[in-house]
Amino acid sequence: MTPDELLPQVYDELRKLAAAKLAGERPGHTLDATGLVHEAFLKLGGERSFATRGDYLQAAAQAMRRILVDHARARNAAKRGGAKRGSGGRVELEADHRVSQPPNDDIEALDEALTKLATEHPQLAQLVQLRRFGGLTLDQCAEVLSISARTADTWWAYARSWLSVELGKR
Repeated sequence: MTPDELLPQVYDELRKLAAAKLAGERPGHTLDATGLVHEAFLKLGGERSFATRGDYLQAAAQAMRRILVDHARARNAAKRGGAKRGSGGRVELEADHRVSQPPNDDIEALDEALTKLATEHPQLAQLVQLRRFGGLTLDQCAEVLSISARTADTWWAYARSWLSVELGKR
């Protein structure tokens, strides 16, 4: 299925997830939930096809991650006197998603740690990406990744610990 065919099926869900991710942003943030979903849709492109709804959700989570990281980098560049592009924003982790938040809520550090985790444990990185950037529950992640809920829970505990240690090195 193409993104054009899948978006109507998951649009409301993606919009709610994006709204939850952006709820902790400062007022006047240049990116809203609708904008985040639409940017993710554009990043996915119209020619790409997906075998399942789960594949689409994984790709959408990856796209939202890239968008949020790009906004954070632009904000940080502006703080350092770089180009004054649109500002990114702080991204909050919900209490049940808490991974050791990097100093100053540095999404770039989380992105680097997640990239490193992907080289060592790609499936764990997919799970974290779906939870953190896709906003899925563990049960939803288990379904998307075709694993048991128990395995998803075990992977989540390990990934949180791994990221805590990695982010604590900074």
